[in-house]
Formats: sequence, C-alpha cells, structure tokens
Amino acid sequence: MRDDEFLRGQKVPMTKEPVRALALERLELINAKQLIDVGAGTGSVALEAALRFPALTVTAIERNPAALALIGENRQRLGCHNVEIIAGEAPLALEVMADAVFIGGSGGQLTALIDWALDHMHPGGRLVLTFILLNNLNDALAHLRMRQVSDLECIQLQASTLASLGSGHYFKPNNPTYLISCYKEENHV
Repeated sequence: MRDDEFLRGQKVPMTKEPVRALALERLELINAKQLIDVGAGTGSVALEAALRFPALTVTAIERNPAALALIGENRQRLGCHNVEIIAGEAPLALEVMADAVFIGGSGGQLTALIDWALDHMHPGGRLVLTFILLNNLNDALAHLRMRQVSDLECIQLQASTLASLGSGHYFKPNNPTYLISCYKEENHV
C-alpha cells in the first residue's frame, strides 16, 4: 500500500512503505492466524497485514491517544474488521498467543518487549523489529543473541524519494531504518 492511503497525524509515527513491505514479507503471514503489532502508530503495518490476509486476526497495541484515534479512523476507512485496537503500553497482560509479532516502537522498554513478545508467540513464530536508533539496534541484537531464537537477521534500509527542487529533481532521503527478524525456536518455552 502507498503511504498516502493512510491518514497521518502530527508526530504520529508510521512505518514507511519500503520498510513496511519488507517487514510484512519477513513476518511470513501467509498461514498465520494471529499478529500482534506493538507500537502501532498510524496502524500501517497492522492494517496492511489485515487487508492482505483477511483471515488473519490482528492486535494493534498503542499508547498515544492521537495515534489511537488515527488507527481507529484508518481501520474504519479501510474496512479492517479483523483488527483489534488495544489502548495501552506493552508489555501488558494479553491473553493472545501470536504466530508473529511486529515491534515498531519500544517506548524505552526494548528488552522487556522482546521477552514479552517471545512469551506471547507460538514456537516457530516470527518476530520482526524496526528501529531508526542505532542504540536500539545494538541492544536488540545483544538481547536476542541471549534468547532462544533462530535465523537472526538484520538489514539496514535507506530509501529516498524523488522530489522537485526548483526546475530540477533530487532524491529526498528518509532516515536509515534497521530491520531485525528471527524465529522463536521450536523448543522455547
């Protein structure tokens, strides 16, 4: 989906199209039944996943009231009835076990969120995280190396968009984004 298909708000983060496309690919949702999106922002990952996979149940967790309103509006506009929005700050009590978890925002609780995500994921489930801060990337990689995960991968993405400047054009860069993906090991309890 194009970024302009989502309602946007002031200071509400959104996983941009190139990063979202790779994140959705890495989540491997084709046979998944449940996705949890932590730090959902505008809801772009949760909503696009819900549209691509109508049989998927998506739980979007967000703490920012402005973002919660945007997710609700975007869900209504796009007709994503398979998305449940939870107002709160993860890690939180949740009865759901997921086949995949996406963490797009950590609110300063990154390692606790990784542990929480793994605890709320079926063995063999897929964990995908995105960051723009190098500190978060380093902390996540170090923590995941101590956990029972497999196929740990990390990619840096740098996307730029063609923009006008006077009578010419240039590529306006977005922030580099780091994407981590891994599986919860089958024997992880």
